[in-house]
This record gives sequence, structure tokens and C-alpha cells, in this order.
Amino acid sequence: MSTTRGHRRLTTASLLLLLCLFVLHASGILAVPLLHRLDEQIQDTRLRATMPRTLDERIVIVDIDEKSLAEVGRWPWPRDRVADLVDRLFGHDIRLLGMDTVFAEPDPLPGADQRLAQAIRGRPVVLGYYFTSDREGRVSGQLPAPVLNLSDGSASVPLTRWNGYGANLPGLMQAGASAGFFNAITDDDGVVRSLPLLASHGDQVYESLALALFRQLLDRPSLEIVASGADGSSPGVQGIRLIQGDRQIVVPTDGRGALLVPFRGTGGPQGGSFTYLPAADVLADRVPPQTLRGRIVLLGTTAPGLQDLRATPVSQVYPGVEVHANLLSGLLDGRLPYRPDYAAGYELLMLLVIGLALALWLPRLGATKAVALCLVLMLGVIAATQFLYLEHGLVMPMAAPLALIMLALALHMGLGFLGESRARRELARRFGTYVPPEIVEEMLRDPDRYDMSATTREMTVLFCDMKGFTQMAETMPPADLQRLLNEVFSRLTAVVQRHRGTIDKYMGDCLMAFWGAPVPAEDHATRAVDAALNIVSEVQAINQEHSALGLPEIGVGVGLSTGPMCVGDMGSDLRRSYTVIGDTVNLGARLEGLSRVYGVDIVASDRTREQAPGHVWQEIDRVRVKGRSQALAVHLPLGPAGVPDEAMQRELSQWRAFRMAWLARDWPACEGLLADLMSVNAKKVLYRYWAERVGLAKTSPPGPDWDGATDHSRK
Repeated sequence: MSTTRGHRRLTTASLLLLLCLFVLHASGILAVPLLHRLDEQIQDTRLRATMPRTLDERIVIVDIDEKSLAEVGRWPWPRDRVADLVDRLFGHDIRLLGMDTVFAEPDPLPGADQRLAQAIRGRPVVLGYYFTSDREGRVSGQLPAPVLNLSDGSASVPLTRWNGYGANLPGLMQAGASAGFFNAITDDDGVVRSLPLLASHGDQVYESLALALFRQLLDRPSLEIVASGADGSSPGVQGIRLIQGDRQIVVPTDGRGALLVPFRGTGGPQGGSFTYLPAADVLADRVPPQTLRGRIVLLGTTAPGLQDLRATPVSQVYPGVEVHANLLSGLLDGRLPYRPDYAAGYELLMLLVIGLALALWLPRLGATKAVALCLVLMLGVIAATQFLYLEHGLVMPMAAPLALIMLALALHMGLGFLGESRARRELARRFGTYVPPEIVEEMLRDPDRYDMSATTREMTVLFCDMKGFTQMAETMPPADLQRLLNEVFSRLTAVVQRHRGTIDKYMGDCLMAFWGAPVPAEDHATRAVDAALNIVSEVQAINQEHSALGLPEIGVGVGLSTGPMCVGDMGSDLRRSYTVIGDTVNLGARLEGLSRVYGVDIVASDRTREQAPGHVWQEIDRVRVKGRSQALAVHLPLGPAGVPDEAMQRELSQWRAFRMAWLARDWPACEGLLADLMSVNAKKVLYRYWAERVGLAKTSPPGPDWDGATDHSRK
């Protein structure tokens, strides 16, 4: 793509303006929601591509599934039944039990709640509960002890805040070792991608179920928030520090104290990430002891009716309990992807570097090098963010830099197109040699759709040859012959173009045209047949004029063939032409030659007849031509189908009867039918030709393998 100095200045200015818009987005001044959504989709794709898809044997999910509901009864189960489940689990010597359930209402059975409290007391059991947010701030049950108090002036730390909750009965809460909320963060598209590790209710900070389980495994270390903005100007959360004596563990989080869930697989009992055991099997002692010994157990449900299924990046129907299992697994492994608080600065720096590089180099490059530069930059962005994600767990924004590169390339190419439009239009006008002006204008509306590269498509080709031209060439002066030939070709070309055909070439006294390219046309066969009929009519008009002037009359033979053919700009380096080639084209040329044999003006293939049903047809014969071993039917179009002509219908009926008699070898019937046909249309050479064929067949009957076809495979 050639560029002028003015084009370069315009492109540079446009690219700098585009860069400013993206800088405003990265700065938060003019945020573009679409780019945030694209970043989420990119992270979803990256997550699915890098999931380990392996089994974490440390965590087992005891599932209140459809099977368990069918055996034990609908949920909620009686508390003594849940207590029995807890006893059986710890009877298998499990390490820790987390309950992705809440027991907020008293059991109607006397003593059942006390039975469950007794089952969990003194055992490592982490209960679950949930927070809510509504106008009235409804609460039920008893919250666990908070892990932090924000009344000391740090209340501005932007944790997720709720004003209501649904917690466990006080007796159960006091019996459990600890408790954690099982709320997830649902993004604007309804997908759960992250879980808050901490959340606030009033001035108190509470821990999530996954964090409570993790701390229980670590013997309940103390906890503090790692906050940014130590000067108090821009408070935020950088992570959570767990302190146990001299040992410290820092869990990095995003600015609101949440973590992206490190999903291991597609989820569910068949997902392969965690072992699922039906709760009914545990209650019925159908679980081998070694399956649960030393394991962390999460009690949850996959039954659709209990409404604990979530839409996640890896599955539209994902068990909520497994979301917490994935986060706990990530905490145990230290495999915790997160978006750091400096991600916006990273995005801004990358936009500035890329934008300035594009503004400096892109206007100087042609199309190929411009695309190469943009591909290199895009690959660099992808490689850098992928490295940070795989090696350090950092989820950095990628959509804005990639969008900047693609829009910059589009802008560069678009402005270049304006400068190149005249040349491109000239290229399209090259087709004016072959197609009528109105089609050229149609092509110019969308020039990118049309070029001269070779392609194969279904089309119809026409060959039109002048009969008697050789004799005229021997008797007419060259100048008169030239004028006659130019006049005939001009008028026949006008007919072809009137029917939106493409002129291929003139070969001596032969004209070749096709339909279906460069502009595709579904009715290419119909247009070609109409053109052939009009060519015959035009030749008759020419002969009437020549007769009045004393000039010789001419005749034409037309061959029509429909089928796949290769069309494009073909030839040598010295001379090329937009033409068609292929077996279908060769057949059209042979059918034109058969018009002399049968004494008709037009011979069309069977496929042409099939694709032009709006015409009246007469089958001429079944023939074998050179290059084809199978016999094919050839036809003569008589005109457009309309109001039936009774005389024509009778003639066609007799002709069909003759063809049936011919195939049946009923020579007397053939002679009688042909006699009737010649009496109606004595000038039709076709009937006289067949009368001779019948006479030969009577004197020399065909052999037993005769199928009624005529062999024209030899020239």
C-alpha cells in the first residue's frame, strides 16, 4: 500500500487521537464496559486452557444428590439424620468437615437440634452461612465471632459489604469449631468468577467458608489485612496475612479482598477434579474406609431442585460446593490467580508504549508490513500477560492493548483505502471488457467481492457459431466480410449483455459467453437460454435486412452447457483473459457442433434444461460425445413456458411417442409418427434426419446392447 506524506500525517494524528481515547479508558475517566467484558472473556478462555484437569485427592465432596434425596427423603433432612451423617464421616477418620449448608430454622422434632450440636461439638467442623443485602437488612440465626473489627478507623477499606444474613441456630454455632460465609461474586453477565475471602457486616469482618477451612487446617492463625495506601489517601486491599508465631502466609487478593477461583476442571461428579460420594452411600456404610480417611470433606449438593448450581467460566451448570472446593485447593497449593492493584498502571503503560510505537511506525509501512507489525505487537502482549499469569498468577488486562492494535490497523488500512480507491476502481473496470456496463457499476459498489483469481463454481456456457461463414469468406471481399462479421458480433454481443452474460472471446466466426461470473447468478441457466433464443431471433432480423439489401443470409448454431467450471484470469505473462475452462465448457462446444447434425439452432445439455424449467423443451436425442462415456440427453428450447399452444402440444406429444417407439425398436410406428410430424412441420430438418435414421435402423437393426443413444464421440 503506497502512502503519501499527507496520508502519513493524517494517519499519525488519527492514531494519537485513538491512543488518547484508550488512555482515558485505562485511567478510569472514560471507561468502556465492552473492554472490561472482553477482559473477562479472555481470562475465561485462558482459565479453560490452563486448568490442570487432575484429581485433588485431599478434598472429597459428600453430595446430597438426587440419589440421596430419593433414598433419605427431601431436603432439609431431620437434624438427627444429619447428625448421623456427621458421626459416620468422622467414623471414617476424616480430617476436616465443611458444610455448604445452613441450619437457620429449628427442627420440629424435639431434641434433633441438640443431637446435631452434640455430633459437631469438639470436632473440626466449619459451618456455613450466607450474607444478604436488602433494604430491611433481615437477619436470622447467630453469626460466628468476627475475625477483625473495622471500628478502629479502617472502615474505608473497600471490602464487600452486606447488611443482612442467614446464619445457623445459636446452639449449632456455639458447637462448631468455626463458620464461614459461602457467598460468591456474580459478575454482570451472571457468571461466578471470584469469591470474597473477607466481607464486612457493620463494623465487623467475617471470613469465607474456604478461608475458614484453610485457617482451621493451619490451627487458626491470626489474620490481618494487607492494605495499600498507607498514607490514607487511597485505601485498598492487597492481600491477607495469616500469622502464627514466626510463620506468616500472605494471600494476595484484588482490591476488594476477593480471589479469582482457580477452577481445576469442568465440575460435577464426572468432572474429575474431586471425588464425589453420595450422602446416602455414607449413611448406608457403602463407602470403603480408605476413601475418606484423612480427607477434607465438604458437604454440599448437586441436586438441581436445591438451587446450588452456578454459571462459571468453565460450565454453565456448576455445583456451588465445588466452587469452594476449588478455592480451598488453590489456597492449599498457593495456586491463586488474582488481579493486583497495580493492574491499571500496567495497562496504561502498555497502551502508551504500543500506541506511540504504532503512531511512529505504522504510517510508514505498507499493508503486509503493517499487518506483520501488528501481529508482532499482539503476540508480544499475549506472551507478556500469559507469562505473568502462568509464572506469578497475575491476571493483567489484555483487551485494551489488543483492541488498540486492531483498531489502529483498521484505521491505517481504511485511510489507505481512501487513497487507493481510484486504483481499485480501475481494477474493477477491467471487467468492462467482458460484462455490460450496468454490471460493472454493480461491482464498483463492493469491489472487494470481485477479482480475477480462479475459482470453481456452477455456471452456464454458450457457444454460438455462424453457419456458412466459410463459403462467405471465399466469395466476399475482405472488407465486406469484416463489416458483416463486426455487425453480427456487435448485435449478438448486445443480446448477451442484455441478459447479463459475460463475453469470453471471439474465435473466428464463433462467440463464446458464460453466465454466473464475475457476478454470481442463481438463474444463470435461464438467462443463458433466453439469450440463445434471442440470438436466433436477432439472426432472423439480420437476415431480413440482408435480404432487402441483397446480402447473403447467415445461420447460427448454439450450444448450451451447465455445470461446474473453473473461471478466472488465465493465460501467459504476455496475454491473459478472463475465461472458463473445464469439461462442462468442452461439452458446450461439442453441443454447438451437434446443431449442424440435427438441423436445429440450439442444442442444450440435460442439466441446462433442468435449471431452466420456465421454458418448453424438446428432447433431440441421447448422445455420446468425445470425452464422455455415458450417454446424455440433449434438448432444443422452443420458447418460454406460457399459455399452451395446442399445435405445439400435439407436435410434442407425437414426438415423445416417436422417441418411445424408437427405444422400443418399433420401426413401423416410428415411420408413421415421423410422417405425421413432417406433414405438420415439413421444414424441420430434425424430422428428416430421424427419418433417415429409422430407415437405416430397419435395414441394419442395432445389436442387443443398443440403448437408443447416438455415438458422436468421433469427429
